[in-house]
Amino acid sequence: MKTIKEFLVYSKEVQHALDNNLPIVALESTIISHGMPYPQNVDMASTCERIIRNHGAVPATIAIMDGKIKIGLEPEDLEILAKTPGVAKVSRRDLAAIIASKKLGATTVATTMICAELGGIKFFVTGGIGGVHRGYEQTMDVSADLEELGQTNVTVICAGAKSILDLPRTLEYLETKGVPVIGYKTSVLPAFFTSTSEYNLPLRMDDVNDIAATIKTKEELQLKGGVLVTNPIPAEHELDKSYIDSIIEDAVVAAEENNIHGKDITPFLLASIVENTEGKSLVANIELVYNNAKVGAQIAVAYQNL
Repeated sequence: MKTIKEFLVYSKEVQHALDNNLPIVALESTIISHGMPYPQNVDMASTCERIIRNHGAVPATIAIMDGKIKIGLEPEDLEILAKTPGVAKVSRRDLAAIIASKKLGATTVATTMICAELGGIKFFVTGGIGGVHRGYEQTMDVSADLEELGQTNVTVICAGAKSILDLPRTLEYLETKGVPVIGYKTSVLPAFFTSTSEYNLPLRMDDVNDIAATIKTKEELQLKGGVLVTNPIPAEHELDKSYIDSIIEDAVVAAEENNIHGKDITPFLLASIVENTEGKSLVANIELVYNNAKVGAQIAVAYQNL
């Protein structure tokens, strides 16, 4: 029987960071394969890695390639993920099958958390997490991201939950799972394309050192599960709330009319929103990811300094 280590392949940069106890920040690959068009997806991924390095940490973009969990991608790997049609979108339920069949797979938030923990990485930057979908009463559609946050010991830095979701139910679900949700310099849940919402957060911290100390203490108490740090999109890049809300509503209606559900719904909605905002939402999405990369690296460095 194979050991976990036999499934993991590290880039030289990430292996050096692990060997020398340097701060590392994981990055997902679904945002490359399914979240943005080419070539913006490659530019975004490369820039995120550069931002993380510039703030003192080592980036580790994760994907499934050749039957292995690849932690740390080379430029040619990013191109493959960005340009290859039919890349599998890999969540927890898909991980074993994609590895066994040696298919090319892009990791979601949930799977990136799993792989990061397997690889000894404590911090992970993404755009926005999944959550409880609108119409939950009929569909029971809840993102695997929330379950993963309840059980996997990785800190996720994001711009809140995607605003296509049912935000109050998402917060309630996280509370049920005992996930600490920390607002970085905010007392309310950021709503991805906008920096604010009407939903209050239980914790606000204005210093990355306080966040790092909280994570460290949680580990010392042996409390399982992740930590969610919500970092608002910078004000100069956010979209007007009424404008984006109306476009999201139209996209949700279109998804229902086209009978789109499950893991296909988020890519459909985001693509529809990009089209109907004439690309403004894509620019906002990229900028919030960059901001998360900066803050994620700062938290990882602060943690390492403890």
